[in-house]
Amino acid sequence: MAKCEVCGKDIAFGIKVSHSHKRANRTWKPNVKRVKAVVNGSPKRIHACTRCLRSNKVTRAV
Repeated sequence: MAKCEVCGKDIAFGIKVSHSHKRANRTWKPNVKRVKAVVNGSPKRIHACTRCLRSNKVTRAV
C-alpha cells in the first residue's frame, strides 16, 4: 500500500527522461511505514508516511 492515511500522500506519476531524451512513464512512491498509532483514543495499525511521523502528526502508541 503506497498511500498515507494521515495526509493522503499517494503515488505520483511523471515521465523519466534519459540522456538521449527518450521519454518513459514512471512513478514515485511515498516512503510509507506501517506503525501502531493512537487513533480516536485507541491504538491501531495505520500506514503513515515518514514526513507525518517526523512532524508529529502521528501519535505513536507504546
